[in-house]
Amino acid sequence: MPPTSSAGDPLATTNPAIQFCNVSYRFDGGSELLDNLDLDIQVGETLVLLGRSGSGKTTTLKLINHLLEPTGGDIRVQGKSTREWDPIRLRRSIGYAIQEVGLFPHFTVERNIGLVPQIEAWPADRIRQRVSELMQLVGLDPRLAARYPRELSGGQRQRVGVARALAADPPILLMDEPFGALDPITRAELQNEFQALQKRLKKTCVFVTHDLREALMLGTRIALMEGGHLVAVLTPDEFQNSIQPAVKAYVEAFGTNCRS
Repeated sequence: MPPTSSAGDPLATTNPAIQFCNVSYRFDGGSELLDNLDLDIQVGETLVLLGRSGSGKTTTLKLINHLLEPTGGDIRVQGKSTREWDPIRLRRSIGYAIQEVGLFPHFTVERNIGLVPQIEAWPADRIRQRVSELMQLVGLDPRLAARYPRELSGGQRQRVGVARALAADPPILLMDEPFGALDPITRAELQNEFQALQKRLKKTCVFVTHDLREALMLGTRIALMEGGHLVAVLTPDEFQNSIQPAVKAYVEAFGTNCRS
């Protein structure tokens, strides 16, 4: 069944920031991990890729910044095929935050956040100013700048990861279950902070999760994936009220009070 979408969506009036055009991905000649994916991600929206483990969410994310190359179809980022982008330039234009954070343990917080601007040869004073701005933006005490990742809590490390993803002011953010390893209270705090941050910055964000409550809270639209297929693309309200069997089953699995 083709994915459904809301009619008259105001986001559809702009040119997509990211386009998947009949994209497939097969791993080393094995089974298809993605099959004929067609999806437009609009400028400034937070599209949540939702689904159980193995549904193709992270594969989809990695295709955007050319960590993987499609075996069929084409992906366009800012109007240009990922095959035509220089991979390094593409990745530096995209912020990437993951569940494991991936901070360099031998770098301080300040150096971790300022890594991409440093690679881009920003002046040292501009990097320091940017790091200070971002630490304030994500709710990090400025006194933590000289600490190392091992000296931080899980929530603090995740904040550093988000700040690093934003450091060079990329137009696109990719977030792969960034809050999934945190305790429920810290996770809720970071979800609230990310929601406020996105309202302020209006980045194009692709956010991977298997948690429906998180998807309903953070997503402009929710793209449900199953077995490498796109099942539905709906707004949060449409998702909760859908009669489509796969969507309804996902909602029922999380209970009736998904937004609470």
